[in-house]
Amino acid sequence: MGHWLTRNIVEPGKLPLLLALAAFVLTFLVTRTITRLIRAGRGPFRNIKPGGLHVHHVVPGVVLMVVGGFGAVAEGRHGFGAAVCAVLFGTGAGLVLDEFALILHLDDVYWTERGRKSVELVVLTAALVALVLAGFSPFGVNELTPDERENRTLLVANTLFNFLLALFALAKGKPRLALIGAVVPFVAIVAAVRLARPGSPWARRFYRNRPRARRRARVRAYRHDARWAAVRNKVHDLVAGAPDR
Repeated sequence: MGHWLTRNIVEPGKLPLLLALAAFVLTFLVTRTITRLIRAGRGPFRNIKPGGLHVHHVVPGVVLMVVGGFGAVAEGRHGFGAAVCAVLFGTGAGLVLDEFALILHLDDVYWTERGRKSVELVVLTAALVALVLAGFSPFGVNELTPDERENRTLLVANTLFNFLLALFALAKGKPRLALIGAVVPFVAIVAAVRLARPGSPWARRFYRNRPRARRRARVRAYRHDARWAAVRNKVHDLVAGAPDR
């Protein structure tokens, strides 16, 4: 186990990514704790409103991402400077993605049902980065041996095949599985071969003249949402606070 950690995560080339992920998750948790205290009117924290303008934390987040991103490009993947830039970037990304729903809707939806999108994206981002740290590469490149990677035809064919699987999953209305499937091809295969969700591009194109397929897709989507939506919302409320009713 220790050898695996040293080889896949704590190696110098991956240390900045590990620091960025740690800063990202910690920043999100701290930010959500502070915003929940502000919402409840507890503690010393207050919204920042210079001149009556509410400055959302996405603003300093963008600044930190720009500084950390350009600094990382200048510093490379090694040294103290690279570690500092990774922490800055991870901190900025945590602040920005915590208000992703606000950016998406161009409205202050932080404490609404639509604000749940921010938490979902943060969890998905952390999971994808953790998979990369664990040794997975996008589109299944990690499954090839060093000799196979030298064969450009095989490398391109493998990457293209797994990319298409992820694209099929996306077309079937499963963006979460498509993103994870870009790193773990098996997930993309499952998402690609199963029924599309109602209203997805695939369903609109291929289920138009297939009423039975449309009905099965609606039933499966309803059962899936009924089974998992409540669990997902409970976890969201526990971590990030319940939205306004």
